[in-house]
Amino acid sequence: MAAVTALETSMKPPHQPSGAAPSGAAEGSQVLTFKLGDELYGVDILRVQEIKGYTTVTRIPNTPASIKGVINLRGTIVPIVELRTVFGMPTIDVTPFTVIIVVVVREKVMGLVVDAVSDVLTIDRQHIQPPPAFGARVDVSCLSGIAKSGDKLVALLDLDRLLADG
Repeated sequence: MAAVTALETSMKPPHQPSGAAPSGAAEGSQVLTFKLGDELYGVDILRVQEIKGYTTVTRIPNTPASIKGVINLRGTIVPIVELRTVFGMPTIDVTPFTVIIVVVVREKVMGLVVDAVSDVLTIDRQHIQPPPAFGARVDVSCLSGIAKSGDKLVALLDLDRLLADG
């Protein structure tokens, strides 16, 4: 779990001279990227409260399959969402890289279980395209866009749509 600690400290913004624009403010938006299987996803860094190494989750009866349970995070009960289940992917065993990304969604704190955290990227707005239209049978409303970062594509998640009301 030393990798998580190192990542947590690397997420803190660097010291900037007074009057300087925040890093990435002019060029684009900063996103925390993470992996689910071989796919790369991203969430707005401003929505991320912290990254926590995977810990035991207490199951709650009669919850949807995507709700893994809850954890106690410094006195706050935080619901934990298994993103693999939300996206219809098979679940896998927890690895040393599995983490919980604690995010704020409509003033509620929630945790997202992901396979591994990748990086914090500044993505130029011109490299973000709207999600593709697949037709009525494919719901891409949980995506705010698809970004190009080098030779990779990052699916940018709209947390409000993805996690609203359950």
